Amino acid sequence: MEEGNAWWLPATAARGGNAARKSRRSKMTVKAVKMPCTAPNVYTKVPDGGWGWTVAFAFFFVEALTYGIIKSFGVFFNDLMESFDETNSRISWIISICVFVQTFTAPLSTVLSNRFGHRFVVMAGGVLISTGMVTASFARTVVDMYVTIGIVSGLGYCLSFLPTVTILSQYFDKRRSLVTAVASTGECFAVFSFAPAITALKEQIGWRYSLLSVGVLQLSIVVCGSLLRPIVIKEQEEVKAQPPEEPTETKYMLENEQTRTSIESIDSGVEITTSPSNVPGKTKAEPKSEEPKEHVQILVENNSTPPEPKTKLLDFSVMRDYSFICYAFFGLFATLGFFAPSLYIIPLSLSLGIGKDHSAYILSAMAIAEVFGRISAGWVLNKKPIRKIYIELICVVLLSVALFAFPFASEFWGLMTCSIFFGFMLGTVAGTHIPLLAEDDVVGIAKMSSAAGVYVFIQSLAGLAGPPLAGVLVDTTQNYSSAFYSCAAGMVLGAVFLALVRPCKAGLCQRQQQRAEESAPEVLPDLPDDFIEMDIGKAENSGKGCDGVA
Repeated sequence: MEEGNAWWLPATAARGGNAARKSRRSKMTVKAVKMPCTAPNVYTKVPDGGWGWTVAFAFFFVEALTYGIIKSFGVFFNDLMESFDETNSRISWIISICVFVQTFTAPLSTVLSNRFGHRFVVMAGGVLISTGMVTASFARTVVDMYVTIGIVSGLGYCLSFLPTVTILSQYFDKRRSLVTAVASTGECFAVFSFAPAITALKEQIGWRYSLLSVGVLQLSIVVCGSLLRPIVIKEQEEVKAQPPEEPTETKYMLENEQTRTSIESIDSGVEITTSPSNVPGKTKAEPKSEEPKEHVQILVENNSTPPEPKTKLLDFSVMRDYSFICYAFFGLFATLGFFAPSLYIIPLSLSLGIGKDHSAYILSAMAIAEVFGRISAGWVLNKKPIRKIYIELICVVLLSVALFAFPFASEFWGLMTCSIFFGFMLGTVAGTHIPLLAEDDVVGIAKMSSAAGVYVFIQSLAGLAGPPLAGVLVDTTQNYSSAFYSCAAGMVLGAVFLALVRPCKAGLCQRQQQRAEESAPEVLPDLPDDFIEMDIGKAENSGKGCDGVA
């Protein structure tokens, strides 16, 4: 009876294993959990909308309250020169230091965003910006302005702008270029509205209280930062569906029959491998795992979730990517042509005998054209299929042509035409060069945050050196046209490096594919479950045993 009951043990173990698997499957349920407003938005793929529209709305106002204020700060120049009895060059260093700190601390912004989240960092940046501006309204020397606006507000600008544009890129895929371009027009609209509004306010309450009002207004960046709900892209897990089970009696009879057949077949030297206890070299039987054939995709909530991999605060592996290195050099040289034309277009027009009022119209026309350039670039880059890096290259080349055209203008309408053309092309490049980092031709969306920090950090060098370099050339040649030539030369060098981005990426992908193919192990074909093999080893052992007895 004991021997008769022994071959029922595998069936009993199988029943226990089936019961355990049924218990585990019963714990896996599909639930729709309502997330609080502070929790991250969890999607199975990039939503291309949803809460992303709220993030785009917040980015519009962040852009207006950061770059819009920086570009409108010129309305305070004459007041600061009179109050502090300083030269124009010393007052201009306020904004130069601010822009340098904003771009130089970009890696710090990336580290803090990865550590504490984009929402907290942007809100902290809004507090720093407002604190710097409000404190600057009580400054007594220009050095106080260097510290308050240049360093404190400059750091706040970095913490507010870069995380906002980064998380906006994560919410959109197909519409990323268009949405980012439209949302970035907040800077242009701010120049239209803030400059005349601040000028009128100064006449009523003075420049100090006007600067204080601007600082209080910038505190609304905290509200915009609170709208930046984090996003988590979690791929659907593949859970294999359980096939319909056989009737219990039939299943047990089949298992017992397989066990009996396996035991009896040992005498003949043939082993049926459907029973795991018959595998040579294994003394302990292991229950066979059932491999279902159908696959369905459902979202499964497990009681114990595996620990998530630790996110790198700043991924410097992008510096080993040749395509990113070329793109960073493009940003370095192209930045030389971003700011100088806006600074020198009015002095150039005045040197040609154009009045102050008409010179201001030229600058306004440049800003209006930049709005249309940003929107047009976003619309074009939103088309599929299209190689966005090549569209960017065309825009950069045309922007270089616009810079070379300025010195050939000799009267109002010539400068107006050049300014409109330059403003339009500047909008196409300025509104897309940072979001383009998320494209696979550069680094991709996975490394967008770290790449943006390193990229803007490299840009800071040109942002600090560009205007002084143009000023040295103007002082040396006594001609404002030399400033535009230097900007055009930098833009041409940027176009050369931008043209190398795609070839470097293609070559890198090919090398990685070759290494993967060389290191890929040979995959043996799966054996069927009912495979029958001759137990040669057992037959040889049996033969040796017989010889030993003889």
